[in-house]
Amino acid sequence: MGKVFKALSDETRREILKLLNNKDLSAGEISNHFDMSKPSISKHLDILRDAELISSEKKGQFVIYSINTSVIQEVLGNFLDIFQK
Repeated sequence: MGKVFKALSDETRREILKLLNNKDLSAGEISNHFDMSKPSISKHLDILRDAELISSEKKGQFVIYSINTSVIQEVLGNFLDIFQK
């Protein structure tokens, strides 16, 4: 759960999740929404993928990123359980 909270602690990564909540996107499409370098966006995507908040799939020459809502629901459910005990 620590990796998830680390990933969610950054505003850029939260914005990436919001974008991916609307539709799957390539790294280039994601980077078009931010005023930062593509390598910086790739680092954010790596952190989100390492936390299993997003997944990626190679399609031709592009990598398409998708949000992993089941992990988000599981982590938030576990987090809320802490306060219900």
